[in-house]
Amino acid sequence: MAPQAVNAKLSAGAGAGEAMAIGALGFLAAEPSRLQRFLALSGLGPHNLRQAAADAGFLAAVLDYVATDEALLVAFAAGQGYDPAAVARAAASLGGAPPSFDP
Repeated sequence: MAPQAVNAKLSAGAGAGEAMAIGALGFLAAEPSRLQRFLALSGLGPHNLRQAAADAGFLAAVLDYVATDEALLVAFAAGQGYDPAAVARAAASLGGAPPSFDP
């Protein structure tokens, strides 16, 4: 699914959020240092990462992880053609932390 379509359809449900989260996981895996840090913080290893990726809660956590690091968020969003705010919305669609808004 094209990033623009994901941006447009995030309100349509978890499917688009899952697609974005899988893309974020691929983004993390594309650079060994990014993946190593994620694995260290998540407590996962290469042996159980694939199994964890089948869980919507884990996918939400991947997006939450990306969204909490501004440099990582900007790099992921720019590389995939997403609006950075769409990452938080996608995490929320999967049951992750709801997007925060400044009053």
